[in-house]
Amino acid sequence: MQLSVAAGTDVGRIRAGNEDSLFADADQERGLFIVADGMGGHAAGEVASEMAVQIVSRDLTSLRNISGTIPPERMREALMAANRAIYERTLQEPDKQGMGTTASCLIVGQGRWVIGHIGDSRIYLLRNGTLRQLTTDHSYVQEQVDAGFLTPEQARYHPYSNVITRCVGANAAVVADVLSGELQDGDLYLLASDGLTGMLEDPQLKKILESRQTPGRMVDALITEANRRGGLDNITAIVVQVLAVQGTDRAGTTGEQAAARHA
Repeated sequence: MQLSVAAGTDVGRIRAGNEDSLFADADQERGLFIVADGMGGHAAGEVASEMAVQIVSRDLTSLRNISGTIPPERMREALMAANRAIYERTLQEPDKQGMGTTASCLIVGQGRWVIGHIGDSRIYLLRNGTLRQLTTDHSYVQEQVDAGFLTPEQARYHPYSNVITRCVGANAAVVADVLSGELQDGDLYLLASDGLTGMLEDPQLKKILESRQTPGRMVDALITEANRRGGLDNITAIVVQVLAVQGTDRAGTTGEQAAARHA
């Protein structure tokens, strides 16, 4: 497998600190990518997102074979471990009460992908000219759209558009969405916090992802455009380009800006 990967995060134009965390690591066997968007006062959001990234990456780093039924279960277990650790910390430290984080995780290898998802960060797939959101937002407005009470356009500008209905660490237990599918040559995956997707609509994301630039330039362009449109929240993006699903004689992975924390 050959991937080209880039990752970046930015505080935005309004916030004083960055509560987003990310992880991006890949070789010719597998790639593991995580975006987490924390919430909670007194820097607790930053603590929650960093804990989620550390625990999920630790629990999944040793997973090398992505085929079969084990990877989805490992993904679910890793997210549950993060949820337990963060929730227990909120009970032990009064200043951390109410903290939590989203977590959107992608692992690829052996021609497959597995996603674990909680919250309203997102994972997209651009394939054959079509951009598709693979994850479903765990948010109040998405529930209203699903029930037919709001249109997607109304949801985007609703005053409660930032209210999420699931997060990692707020309760003793949480349900994670776990999905899987097949990789194809030429696939482009985008992991993003809502600081990006809240500023750029899908057609604008698609235009940048189809620009035939390197993933590093795409990440830079996504962050720059989100800031140009207001930068109201922290902005995080990981772009994963699948150059070849099967092994090649070339280097397995190229990385631009890939980082485990606040690139």
